[in-house]
Amino acid sequence: MTLSGSRPLIEMRDVRKSFGTYEVLKGISLSVNDGSVVCIIGPSGSGKSTVLRCINGLIPINSGTIRVGDFAVETLKSDKALIPLRHQVSMVFQQYNLFPHRTVMQNLTMAPIQVLGEDPRKVRDRAAALLAKVRLTGKENAYPGELSGGQQQRVAIARALAMEPRVILFDEVTAALDPEMVSEVLGVVRDLARDGMTCVLVTHEMRFAEEVADEVFFTDRGVIVEHGPPATLFKSPSDPRLKDFLDKVL
Repeated sequence: MTLSGSRPLIEMRDVRKSFGTYEVLKGISLSVNDGSVVCIIGPSGSGKSTVLRCINGLIPINSGTIRVGDFAVETLKSDKALIPLRHQVSMVFQQYNLFPHRTVMQNLTMAPIQVLGEDPRKVRDRAAALLAKVRLTGKENAYPGELSGGQQQRVAIARALAMEPRVILFDEVTAALDPEMVSEVLGVVRDLARDGMTCVLVTHEMRFAEEVADEVFFTDRGVIVEHGPPATLFKSPSDPRLKDFLDKVL
């Protein structure tokens, strides 16, 4: 797949999504440049996670357009059609979703081997390097139940990286963790950002967003209320809804 360097890697234009009669997204437009880090913040129920699920085609949209590289996501209607997109766009969820009866190494290698048809030896070598990247060397033969929550989440990040994506979507990946485990997971995300991986994060970790993001989007009730660089958004918010939100969470 060719990617044009002159346009954003991800573009959403006037995206609307309803579940029954409830409209969750009410005309969302945003763009993400290749190699940048974007954080989406906002109160619960504001549509943040739905944005991520629309980007990688987990849920279909009602109207609008979503482009990731050369993929027009809203036109991909089948699981088979979505496979090439999922190769480019990996997602890490709040719940780790690891296969409990598979070892760490098996969790990392299953999709590249079975879905992408890659050479098993090369995939295992890559998986070992990824485990080192997320600071879990030596855990190859462990099962998820033998790991802490923070370790399981780092395995989930390594599994996402094993598909060699262009972008990783992080959906509140620290929300289910004990406080002492949050920093180890954020450390891995921080390293990915420094390495130039395109990252889109839904997060409640405001200080982390302030530190790593190139741009922050604040959503409320299905719309993007305000967006900009973190230095502006956090220190000089212009919309009263954002000011009120930051007063509560900072």
